[in-house]
Amino acid sequence: MDKLYLSALIYFAVISFVTFTVTVLDKIFAKKRMRRVPEATLLSLALFGGSVSEYITMKVIRHKTLHKKFMVGLPVIIILQAVVVSAVAYFMIFK
Repeated sequence: MDKLYLSALIYFAVISFVTFTVTVLDKIFAKKRMRRVPEATLLSLALFGGSVSEYITMKVIRHKTLHKKFMVGLPVIIILQAVVVSAVAYFMIFK
């Protein structure tokens, strides 16, 4: 059980770091008018667990804050992920 928690913690730390890095790079590329990171990539990273990291990063660096796809979509993803994590935790504790 402890290995599962440790693995989950490591996974979310890594996906959060990757999401943060890619979001910051997209902001830098936008400023330099370089080829951008596709929106689908940013949203995929959020779906795979980087949603909180991406949302916070976007608010702090003011990136994609005018895109409804991100400013509505990311909170929805965060809520859905919280529900899933809560359900899994509930069933692991009260099996």
